[in-house]
Amino acid sequence: MGILEEVESSRQNIRSDGYTMSIGEVINLYRDKEIQIRPEYQRLFRWPIEKQSRLIESILLDIPLPTIFVAQREDGVWEVVDGLQRLSTILSFMGELRDESTGDVQPPSKLTKTKYLPSLEGMTFASEAPHFSPELKIHFKRARLDFRILLRESDDRVKYELFDRLNSGGVPTSPQEVRTAQLLMINSGFYAWLDRLRSEGPFSDCIPLTERQISEQYDLELVTRFFVLRNATSVQLKNFADMDTFLSDQVLEMAVSSDFNTAEQQVLFENVFDVLSSLGPDIFRRYDVRKERPSGAFSVSAFEAVTLGVAQSIDGWKALERSDQESLLRGKLSDLWKDEQFRKYSGAGVRATSRVPMMGPVGGRIFVAS
Repeated sequence: MGILEEVESSRQNIRSDGYTMSIGEVINLYRDKEIQIRPEYQRLFRWPIEKQSRLIESILLDIPLPTIFVAQREDGVWEVVDGLQRLSTILSFMGELRDESTGDVQPPSKLTKTKYLPSLEGMTFASEAPHFSPELKIHFKRARLDFRILLRESDDRVKYELFDRLNSGGVPTSPQEVRTAQLLMINSGFYAWLDRLRSEGPFSDCIPLTERQISEQYDLELVTRFFVLRNATSVQLKNFADMDTFLSDQVLEMAVSSDFNTAEQQVLFENVFDVLSSLGPDIFRRYDVRKERPSGAFSVSAFEAVTLGVAQSIDGWKALERSDQESLLRGKLSDLWKDEQFRKYSGAGVRATSRVPMMGPVGGRIFVAS
């Protein structure tokens, strides 16, 4: 197939239309629940008030905003694909933003001063002084937003592909947050399953993350990383070009695959982290080989080697008494951080494409339950 045929074939999978609407019209759609922000997406709404204020400033100064992308569902409702931050900022400022999981309207936001409009300091839309004058409210509600609608005739995969293209180059969302949105679009039940595993059970006892890492869903990325690396073939592990893209492609395939048995995978996951929880968060910390104890920050190299190694010998580990598991793990950790191959591929500056193919074999060699 030549380039012209490929272009024509791919274009046929996408059906879209454009609309321009006033903010007042958008508010009415939102009140009538004809445009939806999924509850899980609201976790991504974390713009600081300074950035929210700059957006309101742009609207007041008639500065054009980027297009908002929505997908039209079978029932005609628009589901936000890209533009969550902008829409949520507007809705929050006007006192309209709901907590979609409860239906409760959230308190309206108060702005801070901006470069061109310092009088926005403390300003609200209508709730209390200082607030917008009637003339300014009318001006604000008449401001127009550009929408691009993916019609329901489009290929289902277009939604998460679009989200990836629009967000992968920006800073508002982490790679895992993009994956979360993609999973919600393709299989929300699979996302809910992953989300439960990171919060219910022994996994959370083993992961010493910062508040920022948790806010960016790094714990969810680690759950994803375990399943992807555990189930990937050696050929796949040796040939991927970018770790974030590899994780996304593989987990999205799992989400739609009838061959991926979540019940069996969950048993393995919980057994592995039940064993590792005997050492708690120390299990993945950097190890001081001179002092013979964990003393550093979380190490993704250790996470990969330890989890994949224990998974390969899980029956042997589960057969041990709890005290024996803990004692043996401490010895294995020391062996791991002294291992020449592990140190070579886990050091600073080693790319994921070089490190990842080695962690499973290294872990399997060291974390034998004997």
